[in-house]
Amino acid sequence: MSTPAASRPSVPGGPSATFATGFAMFAGVLMIIAGLWSVLTGIAAILGDQVYVTTPEYVYAFDITGWGWIHLILGVLVAVAGVGVVQGATWGVVFGIALASLSALANFAFIPYYPVWSILIIALDVVIIWALVTYRREA
Repeated sequence: MSTPAASRPSVPGGPSATFATGFAMFAGVLMIIAGLWSVLTGIAAILGDQVYVTTPEYVYAFDITGWGWIHLILGVLVAVAGVGVVQGATWGVVFGIALASLSALANFAFIPYYPVWSILIIALDVVIIWALVTYRREA
């Protein structure tokens, strides 16, 4: 007679641990890709102010070049943290959560300039945060 699945003790290397590890690896790769996208967004804003539509009287109004530098620096940091997550470093997970949160906030403020892109990146940041928060590294 077998024991029901709900009453079985969880095994440290069981299916949920494998899923968490794989999902964290996915988040790390996604961070690298999203970071590179952010770098490209930043470069486009720095080199050409006419790339994005400017909105008058916006609360978080910066010069487009300023937004470019914000995206460029944040993108490099997110990509570096993504490399740390892929390598399994604890600092990568911690900084990944913090930087994905900052990226979501920055893209929220950037919505009037590039709405669809900003909302897509916010959604990716939420998935990254969820994957990194649920990740449990085996000791």
